[in-house]
Amino acid sequence: MQRMLAGRAVNPIGLGCMNVAWAYAAPPPREDAVRLFRRALDLGYDHFDTANIYGKGVSEEILGEAIMDRRGEFLLASKTGIVVDGPRRGIDCSPGAIAESLDASLKRLRTDHIDLFYMHRFDPKVPIADSVGAMVRAIEAGKIGAYGVSEWSSAHIREAHAVHPMAAVQPEYSLWTRNVELGVLETTRELGIALVAFSPVARGVLGGEMKDPQALGENDLRRSHPRFQPDTWPHNLALVERFDAIAAREGIAPAQLALAWVLSRGEHVHAIPGTTSFAHLEQNIAAPQVAVAPAVLDEVGALINQQTVTGHRYPEVMRATIDTEDFAPAD
Repeated sequence: MQRMLAGRAVNPIGLGCMNVAWAYAAPPPREDAVRLFRRALDLGYDHFDTANIYGKGVSEEILGEAIMDRRGEFLLASKTGIVVDGPRRGIDCSPGAIAESLDASLKRLRTDHIDLFYMHRFDPKVPIADSVGAMVRAIEAGKIGAYGVSEWSSAHIREAHAVHPMAAVQPEYSLWTRNVELGVLETTRELGIALVAFSPVARGVLGGEMKDPQALGENDLRRSHPRFQPDTWPHNLALVERFDAIAAREGIAPAQLALAWVLSRGEHVHAIPGTTSFAHLEQNIAAPQVAVAPAVLDEVGALINQQTVTGHRYPEVMRATIDTEDFAPAD
């Protein structure tokens, strides 16, 4: 059941490590996050994905505290390029910024080597060859094993890959977010690049529990996303309820059905659901062992897709940072 990522065979379900530090519900106590990561290793997770901006380094720090004493047991991925430092807020994939950010991540992670290091967003201000050159120098220095990109377009992926082969592309991909099907999915398949899907359970929507976005915490990013607003959520909830009914009919947890669909999109596809729940941690890692009939995958794919969901995946202010191809706006 393993799939290749950055030259290593890993479980196709990895662990996204954002939730312990930032963005969604209030982060758990640090000791609980440490326990979560150690439990993940015990369950068989061997791909941990973090970033320098998750809690402004907190996610990396917790990983460093929790599991670096078992460094040989997992593939470690982190990211650079998004700057959240006051007036410097924006995207910076200049060579100097990449090198500085990498060293800071290594220190927080308490390791001398990151297996897979992504440029978190595309930086139009910097020639691609210059950014990739910084990654190549980091590879040559032994600080990273391979590089990847997140939310890049097919054309820019090809340009970077021509400078130096990339190992992975990390876009948002789930039943309700299909942008990669406009080009990135096929481009990665053609070039032999792994596709690592973030938010594969649709930002928790397909996890079987979210019914009222207004009940989310005040600082939860999803409260600002178009698909969770009072004028769009009722329509989307109706789709989710039909999805949950299909999962119940098949005797499958909703999240496992959502993950099975993502993994069925190609042998090069991985998924990195995030969670702070020990129960969900166990449920997600078991998803590849759950048998789902192709007809059921087709059924849920026809139910929830870019045409049936209401609302853009990101608020307007965030769309400018996304390079992945987008669907034409609805009339």
